[in-house]
Amino acid sequence: MTILALEFSSGQRSVAVVRRRAGDAAFVASEVVETGTGGTRAFGMIEGALREAGLEREQIDVIAVGLGPGSYTGIRVALSMAQGWQLASPNGGVKLLGISSAESVAAQAQAEKITGRVNVVIDAQRNEFYLALYDISAAGRKEIEPLRILTRVEVESRASANEILIGPEVTRWFGNGRMVFPRAAMLGQLALSRSDFVAGEKLEPIYLRETNFVKAPPGRRIET
Repeated sequence: MTILALEFSSGQRSVAVVRRRAGDAAFVASEVVETGTGGTRAFGMIEGALREAGLEREQIDVIAVGLGPGSYTGIRVALSMAQGWQLASPNGGVKLLGISSAESVAAQAQAEKITGRVNVVIDAQRNEFYLALYDISAAGRKEIEPLRILTRVEVESRASANEILIGPEVTRWFGNGRMVFPRAAMLGQLALSRSDFVAGEKLEPIYLRETNFVKAPPGRRIET
């Protein structure tokens, strides 16, 4: 199986091609990483990853997308790319898979040998943060507290208790934190063990806040 992974949920955006070798081992064929505040060069990054892996678009079996939480614009770009790819593929042949970017951060932390009770912290704007707690060891990882939104004060209490805080750009707010970004290469490796594929229209970003819309009042007619 050949997977194209798109992870655009943070300030470090990446695209990777991950394949399964003989013996079920994961093989990262290529990864293209982009940083900075500029717009995401999605097409260029995808073409670069395919070129480095020596593959054509038609050889991709699965597209895995990081669902966030994080940059709403970046996640939407990745979702749009995956949905369009599926629509354009013969008989909708390419499969789609969405994976939490917080899970990818935890998996990346394990790869970087960060162990113990680890808080994955992601900016939620409004002086709030998405947080999920994991128990990570060399042998594996387990989610202890599911992803939810906490205030800055609540996260600071964990930092004051010397708990491990990781996440993209976490050191902007918490000095004892450790920056760990979700990576497309890790996303692709996680996808190799998954089979919960979905149709394009079912892919949705992880957004824990309730969506509130305020209906505009009816227009007023002004006599002249």
